[in-house]
Amino acid sequence: MIRLQLCISAEADPIRFERGELKMPITLVNPLDETPRAHVAAAQRLDTLVGKTIGLLDISKPGGSIFLDHIERRLRERYGVAAVLREMKPTFTKPAPADVLDKMRDHKVDAVIEALAD
Repeated sequence: MIRLQLCISAEADPIRFERGELKMPITLVNPLDETPRAHVAAAQRLDTLVGKTIGLLDISKPGGSIFLDHIERRLRERYGVAAVLREMKPTFTKPAPADVLDKMRDHKVDAVIEALAD
């Protein structure tokens, strides 16, 4: 946290400046999260989508299901995926609940696409 004193210049009003009447304290807060985090490697990319099971996660924003309908159709027609598992978060404001993630894991999806639409 940085604390600064901002003021009008002495040239603008020298008497009030000397008395400290033109000083206004401001506290600046750094918005960056500086919490140390363990490095996590990115998941390895799939070589192909042919024969894979893909999870589609709708985060419950307007238009998400429409977007995922198009993605599912394209995955099946163009990329030859074997299966698509659709799941939906109850709200976009919180992380996916454990039961939603468990379903994806239990069905052994090879990859997940998360819909961020409005």
